[in-house]
Amino acid sequence: MDKSQLIMLLLPVIMIQIILMVTALTYLYRAKSVRGKKWIWALVIVFLNIVGSILFFAVGRRES
Repeated sequence: MDKSQLIMLLLPVIMIQIILMVTALTYLYRAKSVRGKKWIWALVIVFLNIVGSILFFAVGRRES
């Protein structure tokens, strides 16, 4: 497998990661309240990549 094939294989995963991260950070910025502190959730979203975004949507959001 050469580099171009590897990039084409990973490109959809990278796009999903970026979309999830931007969506989660936007929701976090606009949310009036979340479970825990916002800055901690921002670090979780950024450093845990796909898992951090999914964790935020599953656990971190508060229903208004």
